Amino acid sequence: MKHLLSINELSRGDLEELLELARGFAEVQERDIPKVPALRGKTVVLAFFEDSTRTRTSFDLAARRLSADVVNFSVSSSSAAKGESLRDTVETIDAMGVDAVVVRHGSSGAPHRIAAWTDASVVNAGDGWHQHPTQALLDCYTITERLGGLDGRKIAICGDIQHSRVARSNVEAFTALGGEVILVGPRTMLPPSLEGWPVKVEPDIDAALADVDVAYFLRIQQERLAAGAFPTVREYRARYGLTVDRLDRLRPDALIMHPGPMNRGVEIDPEVADDPRCLVLDQVSAGVPVRMAVLYRLLGPGRFDPDQAP
Repeated sequence: MKHLLSINELSRGDLEELLELARGFAEVQERDIPKVPALRGKTVVLAFFEDSTRTRTSFDLAARRLSADVVNFSVSSSSAAKGESLRDTVETIDAMGVDAVVVRHGSSGAPHRIAAWTDASVVNAGDGWHQHPTQALLDCYTITERLGGLDGRKIAICGDIQHSRVARSNVEAFTALGGEVILVGPRTMLPPSLEGWPVKVEPDIDAALADVDVAYFLRIQQERLAAGAFPTVREYRARYGLTVDRLDRLRPDALIMHPGPMNRGVEIDPEVADDPRCLVLDQVSAGVPVRMAVLYRLLGPGRFDPDQAP
């Protein structure tokens, strides 16, 4: 595997291999010194053209815990702020001799273009409305650790599907691992066409949540939404948010997930966000070993054995 650009490039076997590798790195995380020399001598550039807390920080930690050298590329203080093209920026970074570029960009398809301009491995850390493959991997990891797997599990993805790269990647990953996905949201927040999406659509959130194993809520992306997507935030919460009253409709063993950042009081009520069934912080914790697994899979010297790691 040279790059990780999209979940649909991975087979079920690939997904399961990455999840198993992540379990090994999760064991490393529990050590007094949570670090291995697996990528010593490798250089990873974090090129984030959009703001990020969770993804950027976890990739930074993941690379450092593999003993790679990390370069954080700041767009605001780079020549990109002076009008340098994306291609010239990438070719400049490549000329310095790096091994991997982790990129987040507001334009769908940007990581694919970057992969054509560099000899380094490219990891898509989120591009426009398109893909967020490592988020899907860490979500699969989180569910698998709690439920033992996704085979036969029902997952409702609720909210702003149209503008969500997380939704697209998760649908592909969940279904590849045997899950059944139900999309829930206003018609104005669903893609114009769901042709090729292996999903069901349920407009009634209460009906959708009645018998699911996982209720996955998406952030309302007000920076991407067109005006009029929904009348008011209050109405959206009442019709599609996971309110305290709606929480009682979930099965007692159902899991609640959200990729963050949460708009508390919009897609999830504050009391629900603090419920023990809400796995938001578990998802954040999973990000480091999962991203260690991705970087190791791209740059590592072979199969990783945590029992043999120093």
